[in-house]
Amino acid sequence: MIDRDEEERQKRFTRRALLLFGGQCGIAGLLAWRMHQLQVVEAAQYQLQARDNRVNVQPIAPIRGEIFDRNGAPLAVNRHNYRVQIIRERSDDIEATFERLQQIIDISPRALERAMRRMQRSRRFVAVPLVDNLSWEEFARINANLPTLPGVEPDVNWTRFYPERESLAHVIGYVAAVNERDLERDTTGDPALRLPDARIGKNGTEKAAEMTLRGQTGRREIEVNAAGREQREISRDNGLPGTSLTLTIDQQLQRYVHARLVGESAAAVVMDVRNGDLLALASTPAYDPNKFVFGISHADWNALRENELDPLRDKATAGLYPPGSTFKMLTAIAAQAEGAMKPGEKIRCVGHTDLGNRRFHCWKRGGHGSLDMQGAIKHSCDIYFYEAAKRIGIDKLAQIAQRFGIGTAPELELPNVKRGVMPTQDWKFANIGERWQQGETLIAGIGQGFILTSPLQLAVMTARLADGRAQISPRLVKQMNGADLPLPSVPALDIDERFIDLARRGMNAVVNETRGTAYRARILPPEFAMAGKTGTAQVRRISKAERESGVRKNEELPWKLRDHALFVAYAPVENPRFAVSVVIEHGGSGSGAAAPVARDILLRAQYGEEPPLEAYPRELRDQIAREREARAGPIGIAEEG
Repeated sequence: MIDRDEEERQKRFTRRALLLFGGQCGIAGLLAWRMHQLQVVEAAQYQLQARDNRVNVQPIAPIRGEIFDRNGAPLAVNRHNYRVQIIRERSDDIEATFERLQQIIDISPRALERAMRRMQRSRRFVAVPLVDNLSWEEFARINANLPTLPGVEPDVNWTRFYPERESLAHVIGYVAAVNERDLERDTTGDPALRLPDARIGKNGTEKAAEMTLRGQTGRREIEVNAAGREQREISRDNGLPGTSLTLTIDQQLQRYVHARLVGESAAAVVMDVRNGDLLALASTPAYDPNKFVFGISHADWNALRENELDPLRDKATAGLYPPGSTFKMLTAIAAQAEGAMKPGEKIRCVGHTDLGNRRFHCWKRGGHGSLDMQGAIKHSCDIYFYEAAKRIGIDKLAQIAQRFGIGTAPELELPNVKRGVMPTQDWKFANIGERWQQGETLIAGIGQGFILTSPLQLAVMTARLADGRAQISPRLVKQMNGADLPLPSVPALDIDERFIDLARRGMNAVVNETRGTAYRARILPPEFAMAGKTGTAQVRRISKAERESGVRKNEELPWKLRDHALFVAYAPVENPRFAVSVVIEHGGSGSGAAAPVARDILLRAQYGEEPPLEAYPRELRDQIAREREARAGPIGIAEEG
């Protein structure tokens, strides 16, 4: 009995020992498997994680591509930004350091408060930006006094600089600090945009060509300790610099055009008739884009926003105006193309015409008498073009106008290029929900009503009139990294050149024949003579009572109620090279305000310098000399340094 019990105990012990041994073997096997997983199968993953714990990857912002004019003059460049940073752990008393620094350079209390907030959010050893854009003299004084400025670290990086300031502000635009909205819109995931001093294009070519100018972000790998402090740099890839752009703009001509418009709310565009190159694209008043790079002050921003002349708007590409009588050449061409009128057919103007119970007036109260098509363009007779438009119809008129660029938005490296409006019957019903009225066709024939154009579109229209063969398109970028861009192929106008030639003869008569509406703005040397067309666009409706009592003159009205002044022209007449459009908001008279500006611009473009007084009519030479003297001096060009 005892032996049997002992034998049973031995069996139980053996079973338990085997179970324990099996369990131990299982656990050992599991540990061995897991160690194999960790050390062999997943080794690379954990090595990477371990490396990430000690290696920090930081983006390196690439050097932004620069922008030049057609002759290589700098328009947007990178220059050294002398700045000061503060490292909290290196100073026992930050406030005392700030006080000593304020004795050396001028620092606003706002900048100091901003730096204090950043330091509170950052580790003690991280350098926090304090002040940017120091002069070399200020930077040198700080370096000379460094022993007394614990925690202060002078630094140099790159920043954007615009030498032309106001004269090219709307074309070039500006860069500014990246904000949350920029990050939300970004689809590239570029880590450089999250760097503290990151800048992104906010307007003009800087914005439209952002991806071209930005370049490819680099990276640096640094070894850090457990606290995140940098120990050493492991590797560096500086990325690729942005592409430099050469624009079609002529810097010298742009300066002149801008200076010629100073004091007005206006825009002017100069275009090369041969290839569409935009030589000047001016809008006044403007702003200094350099003020935006480091953050414009509230005072400067409010001054720009509250200015009734609207300096923030690019009037050349985004300003929309009724073309007024500058549109009449297109009505004349459409009348011929549709067989609605022969060039020699005369229409009698008595100062008004009636349609139903509504009366439509000519700008000349007593009328022009009988005029043919060329004479109607020369004298800008409204009655003639009312009749022409009535015979054509709005849809046919729109088809011709669109071939000349009206109601279309050219593709340019600029944001906010407006397409304007060239109405049709369908357009009105879709946008206003009403049927087209015949009276609206009449006023469209003289460039009023729903028609809206930009100065850029008017320059395109004029270039196509001057060439007469192709739908020449405007071009802003000439080269990328010094390599010429091919000229785009353009379709033919597909309009009988005889019809266009009649419009050109009318434009020549406007300027170069006595009693033409712009005869006083003519250019005397035949090899430089221009052809053009005046335009005056109403911004208010003249009531019947006012017509009966006498229409008030522009100078009697508040500025905002005065007519817009327009003028389009090309030169030379015999072999066109340049097309120009000028719009002066509330300028009053196209012949009195806009035509002289266009004349001066075309003279400057053709001579390449200030033309001699002999190029002007004798009776104007003393006045021109006085105007030149008044405009003499700096044109708001920034100096680097």
